[in-house]
Amino acid sequence: MFLDVKAVLFDLDGTLIDSAPDLGAAADKMRVDRGLPSLPLEKYRPMAGAGARGMLGIAFGMTPGAPDYDAMREEFFVNYENAMTERTVIFEGIPALVASLLERGLGWGVVTNKSMRFTGPLTKQIPLFRSAGAIIGGDSTPHAKPHPEPLLEAARRLKVDPRQCIYVGDDERDIIAGKAAGMGTVAAAYGYLGSNADTYVWGADAHIASPLELLALLKSTPAA
Repeated sequence: MFLDVKAVLFDLDGTLIDSAPDLGAAADKMRVDRGLPSLPLEKYRPMAGAGARGMLGIAFGMTPGAPDYDAMREEFFVNYENAMTERTVIFEGIPALVASLLERGLGWGVVTNKSMRFTGPLTKQIPLFRSAGAIIGGDSTPHAKPHPEPLLEAARRLKVDPRQCIYVGDDERDIIAGKAAGMGTVAAAYGYLGSNADTYVWGADAHIASPLELLALLKSTPAA
């Protein structure tokens, strides 16, 4: 149970939104454009949280050390940029969760490693994010997660003590960043998680199997 919480921060991909269909499609288009057979979404989904690195790894078995990796990554970025919200959906329960947080007088925000090149336009196109008090991308500060600075910047924008924030994410780096920032941490076990990830070894303060389970952890939070 988290007490005296004033704000809840979330990772984006795999925690608030299911962007795997658009991320996978951006990489799969590259395969099809090269005469390779299309791969099913199920191949891409587990690695969606790793962005371009994960998608190019699935589509082409490519790693960042490959000679043409930078050019392929930019091609992926352009494909994704052109269709960021065609298939992306908000996870079931997230709108009700956000509405409940607002009703309780709690602030909320997003801290993602997705660059603002994509995070800015994407969140502007989805009405849910209009009530977010902070949206921090991977390049909004000099450091990305697992460094705590992006989370600390979100707390500053929300004008909340980091110790009165909790951070919810579906990757171990989210938990590392949250703990380093002095925040309570929640592992979103419904997210992408990577291959064979065990959220219970991350050291999070709590785990949720669906978004609305978070509310039970905030039961004792005083109403505004």
